[in-house]
Amino acid sequence: MRRVCISTVRNKVKHRSAAQHEARRPCTHEHQRNAVQGHAQEIKNFIFLQTAKATNLQINVLSLAMKIGIVCYPTYGGSGVVATELGKALAEKGHEVHFITYSRPVRLEDFFSTNIYYHEVNVNAYPLFEYKPYETALASMIVDVVRYQKLDILHVHYAIPHAACAFMAQQILKSMGISIPFVTTLHGTDITIVGRDASVEPVITFSILQSDAVSAVSNSLKQDTYNNFPNIKNKPIEVIYNFVDTQRFYRKKLDHFKKAISPNNEPIICHSSNFRKVKNVDDVIRAFDLIRKEIPAKLLLIGDGPERTNTEHLCRELGNCGDIRFLGKQDAIEDILSISDVFMLPSSAESFGLAALEAMACGVPVVATRVGGLPELVTHGETGFLAKEHDIQGLAKSTLEILESPQIHQKFRENAYNTAMKFEKSKIVLQYEDFYERVLEKAVY
Repeated sequence: MRRVCISTVRNKVKHRSAAQHEARRPCTHEHQRNAVQGHAQEIKNFIFLQTAKATNLQINVLSLAMKIGIVCYPTYGGSGVVATELGKALAEKGHEVHFITYSRPVRLEDFFSTNIYYHEVNVNAYPLFEYKPYETALASMIVDVVRYQKLDILHVHYAIPHAACAFMAQQILKSMGISIPFVTTLHGTDITIVGRDASVEPVITFSILQSDAVSAVSNSLKQDTYNNFPNIKNKPIEVIYNFVDTQRFYRKKLDHFKKAISPNNEPIICHSSNFRKVKNVDDVIRAFDLIRKEIPAKLLLIGDGPERTNTEHLCRELGNCGDIRFLGKQDAIEDILSISDVFMLPSSAESFGLAALEAMACGVPVVATRVGGLPELVTHGETGFLAKEHDIQGLAKSTLEILESPQIHQKFRENAYNTAMKFEKSKIVLQYEDFYERVLEKAVY
């Protein structure tokens, strides 16, 4: 267990006490409740520290509940899902988590915890501005939450614009005598696609360098970051993989549901994404067209996005819409995965492949492209197959190889599940807690 001297944590409590003189906003019942809870936690921490001092105990900083601010996109995309699930898991372990974003995160909508708070970033529209100044509003909200909620650390997901806003907020807070470290998690397109835009490269480079610590969700993304941003080659980047909640994602016996989709027990192929161009959903349709010419099959498409209209037109053109269902955005994705036989993910870029991991946790073999972090998750010939980008024939052939052999199918199912268990939520959340601990230990301003 990592140890930290008592003074390291006592200084944090001292900092909180010194900040009490700051002017507070008008009291409301909610603010009064939050203030009482915050002071109660500080008192508990202080008593714990004094007890430790009196008994010469070494303590782990994580034995004290942390107050963590999470800045993320609230959408169905991978970064928002990971950030939300991480916050929920941290709250379940007793940490106080504050989400700061422009709308309530999708995976937080039906979730309640006394340790989770949500702060919405509102941006006023002024005739002067052609585009709403979201970045300014976000930085201001971060300052507000840190000041009044006494946060210990900020965790921003996705470099643009969150890391830059966190740095701006950090500097504003510093001018007020408040110190707070922020860590940045890189998720993929912020580095591999958006990051390649010369108009934002200086900001991303600066934001990464100014982060107190940086993590990436795969070794592939870590290397892409160094390749795309040569000026940060000396900045350490820690790899912390994405994770899956195995209490939610596991194979359920839903025969009645499968019968409704596949009345003649046809195998079901599944794809889930945000239907952006990079996901190559049209490749799924074309590969499925080749598959159904060999065996009867059904295709379920989960999600929505800019390419959905083109995808619908393609299936009409190929004449296979009768065997395809567009399900749109779904909350109970695990139920759909539970009746699926193969998950197809032919993306041009995937920093990790969270959708594939969730499928594997439900015992679904994956047929995907050999890009980005997918080979770190999907083992070719064991948990599924990997094909070249836009290799329609390869995708179809690999899928048929799984579906036409019950032995291979069952073996891949078991291997997929066992691999997913290596990315189980509790294991990865421990890594994030250790990540925060190390940052807090060395954070000196």
